[in-house]
Amino acid sequence: MTRKYRQRGYQDDDRPAPSRLRELREPRGDGRPRRGYGPREPRKVNMPGFHEVTKCARCGASLSGSIEFDSQCSRCSTDLHTCAQCSWFDTGSPFECVQPIKSRVSPKDGRNTCTYFTPCVTVERETRTPAPTVAASPAAASSPSTASGSARQAFDDLFK
Repeated sequence: MTRKYRQRGYQDDDRPAPSRLRELREPRGDGRPRRGYGPREPRKVNMPGFHEVTKCARCGASLSGSIEFDSQCSRCSTDLHTCAQCSWFDTGSPFECVQPIKSRVSPKDGRNTCTYFTPCVTVERETRTPAPTVAASPAAASSPSTASGSARQAFDDLFK
C-alpha cells in the first residue's frame, strides 16, 4: 500500500507493543521532581498601587485634608463645599441630587450649607514612585546650579 503523505498515520502497522506503552507511561528517575521544578515561591507581581484622592472639580488639583464649609482650592481659589464637588451630585436626578432635598440648590459651583455634602473621592493608580533621597556633596551644595551639576555628574557616571 502506498501512502499519499509521508507522515505516520493511524493506519500504520508499526505501532509499539502494549508492554512498551506501559514503559513509556511509567516515570523515570528516583521519583523526585527534576532540578528547578520543586516548590517555589510565586512570582511577585509588579502591580502599581492604588490610592484614594479628592480633586478640585474646576481645576483638577489634588486636595489634601478634609473639606470644611469655608475651604477653598489652593490652586484656583474656588469654594470646595459645593454641589459640583459632592459625591451625591447627579445631573439625571431631580434637583440634580441623589439625596431627597426639598428645593434646588443654585448655583452648583457656589458655596452652600447642604447637610448631605460628602466630598467626591476617586481611586487612582499610583504612577509615580517616591523620589530617591540623594545626599548632596558639600561642594555641590555651595554652587548655585546644584540641579544641573548633579545631572551632569550622573551623566558622567554612566561612562565610568
